[in-house]
Parts: sequence; C-alpha cells; structure tokens
Amino acid sequence: MTDTRARGAGVEAKAREFLLDQGLRAVAANANYRFGELDLVMLDRDTLVFVEVRYRRDASFGGGAASVDAGKRRKLVKAAQAFLAAHRAFSDAPCRFDVVDANGDPAQPAFNWLRDAFRADD
Repeated sequence: MTDTRARGAGVEAKAREFLLDQGLRAVAANANYRFGELDLVMLDRDTLVFVEVRYRRDASFGGGAASVDAGKRRKLVKAAQAFLAAHRAFSDAPCRFDVVDANGDPAQPAFNWLRDAFRADD
C-alpha cells in the first residue's frame, strides 16, 4: 500500500509540474473533504480548475480517464463545492474539471490532459 501511495504522490507531483509548465498556477494539492479529495486545484488564467490525476501503467483497461465514472465525478463535484465554500475568494470564479491521464513509467509518465473533462451537472 505504501508503494502505491508513494507512486501516486510522485505521479501527482509530476502532473503538477506538467500543468505548471503549461501555464497554470498552483492553488492547492490533496485538498481533503468528507466527500473526497481534490488532487490538484489550479488557476488557468481566471478559471479555477479542479484536476483529477489518474495513473495506469498501461491503457489495456481503458486508461486512467476511463476510471472517472459517475460516482467519482459526483464526489469530485461535492469536494469542489466544499473547497469553494472554504475559499470564498474563488466563489465567483468560473470553474472546470480536468483529468490528467498518466501512464507508462511512474518516474517519467506520459500525460494526456483532458480539459473540461466533465461538467458539474453531468
């Protein structure tokens, strides 16, 4: 379990670096709420972006993005609502949900960034 957690934390850190290189700005990481966890919260210009990072060694079972099902999306939306309630400075900002699908070598993963992967009302 610890190896899995460490690998996940490493992949999330690499995804954060990747998104920073793409011009996003970091707001929070691993924001935990009763409903779930937000892997990364970032700003893309004036838009607050809730990022779910999913790692799979390979895509033989649909890849990481395919694992963000309706139940996971509901948890992410509730966690995002809790984040916005706790951080009033962002309450009027436009928001979106992105998924970063990471695969391959966890030390140097390849990323597929799915902007606006789903909507809160999906």
